[in-house]
Amino acid sequence: MATALACFAFSVAPVAATTYSMVKEYYGSSFFNEWTFYNNYDNLTNGDVTYVSAQNATAYQLAYVDTATNHAIIKVDNTSTVVYDNKRNSVRITSVDSFGVGSLWVADMYHVPYGCSVWPAWWSQAPLWPQGGEIDTFEGINTNTQNQMSLHTETGCTAVSQNQTSTLVASTNCSYAANSDQGCIVTDPSTASYGAGFASSGGGAFVTEMASTGISIWFFQRSQIPSSLSGNGSIIDTSTFGIPVANWPSTGCNIAQFFQPQNLIFDITLCGDSFTADGVTWNSTCSGICYNNWVMGNGTDYNNAYFEVGYVRVFSTEGTNTVVSPTTSASGSSSTTSGSSTSSSPAGLIHGGFWMTATVVVVGLVSSALFTLA
Repeated sequence: MATALACFAFSVAPVAATTYSMVKEYYGSSFFNEWTFYNNYDNLTNGDVTYVSAQNATAYQLAYVDTATNHAIIKVDNTSTVVYDNKRNSVRITSVDSFGVGSLWVADMYHVPYGCSVWPAWWSQAPLWPQGGEIDTFEGINTNTQNQMSLHTETGCTAVSQNQTSTLVASTNCSYAANSDQGCIVTDPSTASYGAGFASSGGGAFVTEMASTGISIWFFQRSQIPSSLSGNGSIIDTSTFGIPVANWPSTGCNIAQFFQPQNLIFDITLCGDSFTADGVTWNSTCSGICYNNWVMGNGTDYNNAYFEVGYVRVFSTEGTNTVVSPTTSASGSSSTTSGSSTSSSPAGLIHGGFWMTATVVVVGLVSSALFTLA
């Protein structure tokens, strides 16, 4: 990783177990329903991509469901020739619904994007970042071999007495205002958690729990996925998961104070702040000039720059429903956006990260056009 990783001793006492019931599923032919496509150039992390609309994602086969496997594919354009001063097409999608404290979400993936200049993430944030926080469940760059997990919050949230299996901790201050928005970072020691190692082992499942007692992330390789997940049950018990690979307890971070309902996000950008802010990271894994030698050209360097997702499932603490729909009025009525994908050109909120520098957040009104994926 870009900076030295500090090693700490952690408790391995069992985490508090909770039972959850499924409240949302993104799967199969309807996977891309109820996601917003960013539909704008990357003005968030200054990457050399244009995030396409729902309509163009379908037309260019950058976001589609493979009918042979029922898996969702989210990818960078690897067939077009990009000339100087142009950007390469890619995808960023955000869930229409958000999910409050007391939620747990699972992403089952068979492949994640990797390669020189590639910066993918599976993460979440509240609408008015940094208010309401950000959880980075999966993030990697270039040809690195380990997943990086982190939180980004307003000032006052720190990682204290973490109950986790990883001893690779780069920072414990979660504030976006500290250390150029580095966040509080934990790295997965497993080389099967990102890149070629992830793909060769058949992928795996990422589990994110946002509980009042703390935020936890588990990663299970394909062969180690618990039966409560592989069995496609609608109820899961976290006692079957063991100790998480990363944990941020409420002892150092009041979850209800620093985290609001989270929108789920997949994105793949190229180059951007991840590389311009830290030349050491680029030079340690790749060569040449990020844009000139990789983004430009015929695109074959991006044959591995794609997510292959079996499903995303969201669970709420048993007996509750933590789904927050933007179409639900105060009276509880709901307009009909279910079953559709939206494209928008929002003012843009930052994706904080270990390789990022802080930038100004501009919040504006969002106008959306509605498209339905075939």
